[in-house]
Amino acid sequence: MIRYEDVRNNAEIQMLIDGANHVLSAMKYTEHGLRHVGYVSRTAYMILDKLGYDDKTKELARIAGYVHDVGNMINRKDHGVTGATLIYPILKDMGMPLEDVCAVCSAVGNHEEEIGSVVNEIAAAIIIADKSDAHRTRVKRLNERNEDIHDIVNYSIRKNIVLVDGEKKIISVKFYMDNSSSVMDYLKIFLPRMVMSEKAAKFLGCEFRLYINNVIINTVKRMSRKQMDDVPKPDDDDIE
Repeated sequence: MIRYEDVRNNAEIQMLIDGANHVLSAMKYTEHGLRHVGYVSRTAYMILDKLGYDDKTKELARIAGYVHDVGNMINRKDHGVTGATLIYPILKDMGMPLEDVCAVCSAVGNHEEEIGSVVNEIAAAIIIADKSDAHRTRVKRLNERNEDIHDIVNYSIRKNIVLVDGEKKIISVKFYMDNSSSVMDYLKIFLPRMVMSEKAAKFLGCEFRLYINNVIINTVKRMSRKQMDDVPKPDDDDIE
């Protein structure tokens, strides 16, 4: 079986990752290089490990996390699909079984919130890992006047954590922000990503919880129609 170390040491894959990060730097995006793909790789592996998945599935998630952004070397638009197309022949030529190549490429091709779907456990893991990587170290433009909302929000995040309770089947993503940005700004850019993460957690049989500064943002349990009907209605005097 092709291992993560084999993929990490492949010169062609390294060139794609470096090229993708260079292109996004020119487009003034946040960091998408070795730090980011390393984080996604480790976190995807951890998620499946905590949930008790087998070694092969965990290793494939680790590999998919490492190569998930290579499509940015061509263009940011539809980079997941492009990345899957680029990585397919490389993994095949390295000797990875075709079944495993397909699983990895399906995950890579579906990790974007704009066009992707949660198609397998590997995709679910790298989606949650990828979308949870918001942090001030990803911001590159620190010495110029910067009004880009992505940079502002990322720079305000001092700590990000993904916690998995395998017994209770709960995946929690926690962000700790300072007051240089706001939760409203965070939601403007990250809400679709967190919605996709929620779907990914559900695919893995888990509940998804999003916290910002220790306050839970999403509703954990949906109210029934009867519960909603029982909520006290405001008096007319309370409505201006």
